[in-house]
Amino acid sequence: MVLYMFWEVDSWMVQSRKQWERCMHLKMKPAARCMVQVAVLASLAGAAWLPSAVAAPAAGDEQMVSQAETQARASWREDISHTTPPTEGCFHATYPSILWKQVGCNVVTPRSHPLPRKVSRLSSLSGGAQTTGNGDDYAAEVSGLITGTVGTFPSVTGVTSEQSVGVAAFGGGGILGSNEYTLQINSNANATTSVCKSHSGCTVWQQFIYSPDYSTQGEAAVFMQYWLIGYGGSSCPSGFGSDGGGDCYKNSAAVTAPDVPITQLANLKLSGTVASGGSDTTVFTDGTEAYTISANDSVLKIATVWNESEFNVVGNAGGSDAEFNSGSSVTVNVAVTSGSTAAPTCVANAGTTGETNNLTAGSCTASGGSSPSIQFTESN
Repeated sequence: MVLYMFWEVDSWMVQSRKQWERCMHLKMKPAARCMVQVAVLASLAGAAWLPSAVAAPAAGDEQMVSQAETQARASWREDISHTTPPTEGCFHATYPSILWKQVGCNVVTPRSHPLPRKVSRLSSLSGGAQTTGNGDDYAAEVSGLITGTVGTFPSVTGVTSEQSVGVAAFGGGGILGSNEYTLQINSNANATTSVCKSHSGCTVWQQFIYSPDYSTQGEAAVFMQYWLIGYGGSSCPSGFGSDGGGDCYKNSAAVTAPDVPITQLANLKLSGTVASGGSDTTVFTDGTEAYTISANDSVLKIATVWNESEFNVVGNAGGSDAEFNSGSSVTVNVAVTSGSTAAPTCVANAGTTGETNNLTAGSCTASGGSSPSIQFTESN
């Protein structure tokens, strides 16, 4: 028993030392957060071998440890969202580690796929009035180019249920039912790149998505979806499918993540990063677990034109609507990285997804500094 306890402490300490060495290579602010995580890890190791009568902390100490642990986990979620995987592919990480572990990627067959906005096709939804989505949403706009976006929900109150329902204007499709929703970070859809191959009116649009039950019931998918809007013609480029209306789309590979009930929305975070000539990456974090997929930016070359970001919780594909129970209130934060500390612009009616929710968005505020962002609250 004594030998086991000393082995356990040694294991904790080895992990702490490795994490500390990792921290030393980070920039100042991420390094500080990283060291908080290591301190918590080390404190756990220090207490692990003590007899319970000796190690038992006072009530005030327990509260301090709890606060430190809460802060360490929040810092970990922030750090892992900005930690680039070592190569393209699919990866998983578990707190407190900030090292990605490679896992298998899936080539998914979607039950239904997300759609771009079709403002001209607006109509009433079944079971509720459309209030946010299909164009009617805020986006964070920068003067230069966006290299990364992190979407979070700083406050979620009153949410006890949600269901995805079909929208007549989009054919009533989607992945419908209780706890069916998507988290989406969406780029602007008003710029073209060489991938459009000089097709008149063609623009590129990229989504970073978390979708429960996307391909397999009981499993969520984290992936990127690529669109050539207005590509036209009778055929799409190799690897792209046609939506039948002149647009072309395809998915990246996907990494499998758990289905998370809507009541846990406040614990979720989604990020998307791009690099011209490099890789595009999306990271989904759920509490102490993180999942990421990385693929080459050459699919759309979105890094050369991305200047607006939309983030929200909406219906699960097919232009569907996420209907929250009455009394729900969700605060949405969209943080953008563009090489500038200036506050982004809150742009109204700038959403690019076709999916919606039944929450009414309030006013939007923008903040600059080390993490420029926009924030608004939507409720019913």
